[in-house]
Order: sequence, then C-alpha cells, then structure tokens
Amino acid sequence: MPLDADAITDRRRLKRRLFFWRAGAIVAVALALLVLAAESGIYLPRAHIARVTIDGVIVHDRYQNEMFKKLAEDSSVRGVILSIDSPGGTTTGAEALYEAVRELAEKKPVVAVLGTVAASGGYIAALSADHIVSRGNTITGSIGVVFQWAQLEKLLGNIGVEVREVKSSPLKAEPSPFHTTNPEALKVTRELIDSSYDWFLRLVTIRRGLDEATARMVGDGRVYTGWQAVENGLVDELGGEDEAIAWLAKEHKIDASLPVRDRTPAYPDLGMASFTGKALGEAAVTAIDGLTGKTQQTKRLTLDGLTSVWQPDR
Repeated sequence: MPLDADAITDRRRLKRRLFFWRAGAIVAVALALLVLAAESGIYLPRAHIARVTIDGVIVHDRYQNEMFKKLAEDSSVRGVILSIDSPGGTTTGAEALYEAVRELAEKKPVVAVLGTVAASGGYIAALSADHIVSRGNTITGSIGVVFQWAQLEKLLGNIGVEVREVKSSPLKAEPSPFHTTNPEALKVTRELIDSSYDWFLRLVTIRRGLDEATARMVGDGRVYTGWQAVENGLVDELGGEDEAIAWLAKEHKIDASLPVRDRTPAYPDLGMASFTGKALGEAAVTAIDGLTGKTQQTKRLTLDGLTSVWQPDR
C-alpha cells in the first residue's frame, strides 16, 4: 500500500531528527574523550613546555626514566620543567634519575624549580637540570651519603636473646646490628661511603662549576635556604615557575606563552579500578601523615642500600 504524502513527510522529519541526535552524540563523545585525554596526561601533538614532578622519597623508577626518553623524542615538547619537592632517597635511585634527565637535556633544555625541600638526592635531581630556580625559603643542599644500622647487642642481652651466625668471611654481613662493629668493618664501611660521597661531590663540581675545595666546603652535609644556596653557587636564581619559563625564553628562544603541561610516567595496570584505589590510598596516607607526621619516616625504613636523604629529627 503506497504511503500518503503526510506519512512520507513524517518519516523524513524523523530521519532528520535521528541524524541530528546521532551527530550530537558523536560530538559529545568526542569532546568527552578530549577532556579525558587532557586530564589523563594524553595530549594532542601541540607545542608545549612539559612539567615533570619529582616529589617524595626518590627510588629507582624505571617507568619514570622511560618517560624522560619519550620526552626527548617528543617533537611537541619545547622544554622541560623539573618541579622538585623531595628530601632525597636512595643514592642509586638519584643516580639513575640524574642520568635519565641528562640524556633528556642533550635534546631539550631542562630547568629545575625547587619547592619546599630539594635536599640530598633531591639536590642531585636538581643538578641534572641546566638551570636551578629556588624559593628563598627552600631547604636544599645536604650534600652527602649515609649508611645507618641499629646496634641491638645490649638490648638482646637484656632480654636474653643470643644471635649466632656462620659466615664465609669476617666482613660478610658487616656492619651487623647484633654485635659491636669491629674496626675493619668500620673501615670498609667508611670506604663505601667515601666512594659515593666523592661521586656526589664530582657532580657538584662539574654541574655547578666549583673547584673541589669549595665543593667540599659547601658539601659538608648541612642544609641551606634558597638565599644561602644562591650565595654559595648551589642555585642559580630565586623564584618559581615564572622565572624558569623566563629563562627558557631568554636562553633557548622558547615562546613563554606556550602552555605548561604535566607529564607523568605510564605506569602499568593503571585502569579505572587501579586509579581509584591509588587515589584512595594516597588520600589515606595524607590523612595519616597529617595526624602522626610519620609517613616520611615509614618510607625511609623501606630504603635499602646507601641513602642520600635529609630528614630533620622529630
């Protein structure tokens, strides 16, 4: 049965409405994907300055170091800002971070912006940059290496516990918390510390243009304010991100109006459930830290090997 004119007209109107609804839905999904990409750190290839945050205790992070390699090859990245707020961490973690940033700096200019604390391993991270900007009240420096152990021999004797051991040689597993450290063990431990400390000082002399005597004088383990660090040559200038961008513009002809975008490592299994769990976990840690002030100490207890970390006594 043929359709009358009114039915044909109604069907055409319905098709037009369906077309507009479908087009609107496609546009809405596309916009949602763009917003999600921006919030997730997935960017369209548009020129920008990348901001990488180095915070908390520094340990070896393979995914972070891989991210630096990708930034070096990313043609949309004009320069990199290292936003550092860290008391340090493992010496090997700081070493790996330093090397990864220096490889990046061979292709892109890197400037460090120091926050509340950028000490010890955090200062090693700053040394990897081509220019260092600090707040006046930033705590920085703490150039040195530490190896610590508890001496439990007297405590164990008081509670009637005796630790026995059989080892292949006298210096195996030394220094030990279970007995008084002998002079030879202390000697080799000191040599271990001196080796890493000399490496740290070489970084200071090379990256900051200081002679060895001056480097040893300012590198005696003390911390400095940003003002003091500028005076002794450990920091280039006072300021924040604006000054860092101004340096990129002046020294490397980078457009100061370019957007600054946070870039983060591509950690595996970061699905929605993992993302939610990570966020809840961080919120819990933040809350506990606010109540007890012990989060940083707990992290420090997990550090193995030599550490370049600054932590004030509580």
